[in-house]
Amino acid sequence: MKTNNRITAILAYLRGGIAGIYMQRKLNELDKETRTQNWEDFIQEIKITFSNKTKVADAEWKIEMFKQGKKNTVDFMIEFDTLAMKADTDELHTIFLLKKNVQQDIIKIILGYPPIAMPKTLKEWKVAIISVGQEYESTEGCHDYKTSTRTTNRHWKVQ
Repeated sequence: MKTNNRITAILAYLRGGIAGIYMQRKLNELDKETRTQNWEDFIQEIKITFSNKTKVADAEWKIEMFKQGKKNTVDFMIEFDTLAMKADTDELHTIFLLKKNVQQDIIKIILGYPPIAMPKTLKEWKVAIISVGQEYESTEGCHDYKTSTRTTNRHWKVQ
């Protein structure tokens, strides 16, 4: 079997997301090439493209853009923790991202703590955010809406 045919056969299995984009780019590249691509070079390219480093970079991008928005504080923190582990961010940067991406009303309350009570570690920040967030959600900061499935959805008031 010719090398380009082997490569095309492998590419046929790649669908959706990054894999689909890679497949389309590679097929276009193979159509334009007049020479046969080296099989070992192709395998190396696949390994680099779909390595764990790519997954880490994707998680880093997601955590940078991940905002609490109308999410419940506990739900947000669970998703945020998962992304932080995948992105392998250090503690200082994780604290920065929390301060940037959590509801600003929650952060303002925490920043108003007396210096002695101000959170210093990531664990302390998480505890403070969940504590203040749950209190904020239980008061006038948000409304509960009942749906036909009898579940409750929290929606933050727009102020």
